[in-house]
Amino acid sequence: MDDCIFCRIIDGRVPAEMVYQDDSIVAFRDARPASPIHVLIVPRKHIPTLNDIAEDDRILSEIGTVAKKIAGQLGVGESGYRFFINVNRGGGQVVFHLHAHVVAGNDLGTFFIKAAVCCAIIWRKLASLFGR
Repeated sequence: MDDCIFCRIIDGRVPAEMVYQDDSIVAFRDARPASPIHVLIVPRKHIPTLNDIAEDDRILSEIGTVAKKIAGQLGVGESGYRFFINVNRGGGQVVFHLHAHVVAGNDLGTFFIKAAVCCAIIWRKLASLFGR
């Protein structure tokens, strides 16, 4: 698709820092990283969303295999990383070409535990204020 930024990256019309390429998948560093390591894994074939994958398509398995390889190459395979796909606008998808994120480099586990504890404390305080 001519108006898809990921298709233009795949075709080489837009530069990107590639970290992996094979016949069906490319992976490159996110232009606006959320963490020190933020790689996007993208099928070469234009598939708008996760919902558009054919039931017999093995692309998700291939994306998962590539994610493990990239995490290992970047030194976070054992220490930990996040792997996720946003689906549609309500799920946070911005570019409508299927892609997965590999994100690491921050102590995300500790952050989310602290955030969950803070939310629980705030919830208890609000519940006590409103007699729940």
